[in-house]
Amino acid sequence: MKATYQKYLLNFKRPSGTSRGVLTEKETWFIILEKDGKKGIGECGILRTLSCDDRPDYEEKLKWVCQNIHLGKDKLWEAMMEFPSIQFGIEQAFLSLEAENPFLLFPSAFTESKESIAINGLVWMGDEVFMKHQIDEKLAGGFKCIKLKIGAIDFQKELDLLRFIRSNYDAQTIEVRVDANGAFSSDDALDKLNQLAGFELHSIEQPIAKNNTDTMAELCKSTPFPIALDEELIGVFSLEEKEALLKKIKPQYIILKPSLVGGFRGTQEWIALTEKYKIGWWITSALESNIGLNAIAQWTYTLQNPMPQGLGTGALYTNNFDCPLEVKSGQLWYEKHKNWDTSKLNF
Repeated sequence: MKATYQKYLLNFKRPSGTSRGVLTEKETWFIILEKDGKKGIGECGILRTLSCDDRPDYEEKLKWVCQNIHLGKDKLWEAMMEFPSIQFGIEQAFLSLEAENPFLLFPSAFTESKESIAINGLVWMGDEVFMKHQIDEKLAGGFKCIKLKIGAIDFQKELDLLRFIRSNYDAQTIEVRVDANGAFSSDDALDKLNQLAGFELHSIEQPIAKNNTDTMAELCKSTPFPIALDEELIGVFSLEEKEALLKKIKPQYIILKPSLVGGFRGTQEWIALTEKYKIGWWITSALESNIGLNAIAQWTYTLQNPMPQGLGTGALYTNNFDCPLEVKSGQLWYEKHKNWDTSKLNF
């Protein structure tokens, strides 16, 4: 078996704001396997400044994986414990190689275009006008659940945006999730949660920065509406550490990004614990290209979680790969008659 890797820069159609700054491009890496005339591909979707594997030796680890591909999926996954995006790339690449079609990893009613996955519409941070425009766009596009990134503009303006939504759409019509990306301070977080509570929000992701587990546990205990952990899960590798974290914080939800938590296997470990501790969860992509998003979406469908998932990021880039995934009326569909175009890669 031969293994190679290559880097690819995804360009955003328009600069996308988060509480960690504005993104104009997204770096990603691909592992490509070849054996007996067949090829397999996996995406290592690193998020610089957020992924725990954002390290100087990242490319060196990819090279090592390719040189030691004979060790097989399980041993390589274990060896890359501190590199969750590479773990995910390894899982995809082996599944892709073994599949009849390198992009059909989990055949189902979803990949047969018979059923879809409910997703949330993502509203990026920006000025009030830009955010209002996006909200209108999502609602016109048939989304029943929208997710707003908050924490970058003035908090009062963010409250005004939520007021604008709720003055036009009640909670039965539109579910609203907000994501603070850790932007609130420990001192004012509960006060802000109380102000947000009036808008009948579904949940808030990561109100304060990770690694403040005492404060986060208190917030989850006192919050007027559900808190979902996101960044808090990054860099928690062992099953024992995962369980200790959930037992301590007792969140209402956790959000699982396979690229950031060790691929399908790492995500499945978290899901098993949520069932034990009666915590809700949903799956989210992490700005992967359509190759990674395709793998996540196909797998997510098999989990049969009825909540809207966070899988609507495929249309963000100017140079993404044409693929069968399509968003229609707030649902992600797999249009099986559509072909892949990976001509921009050596695949």
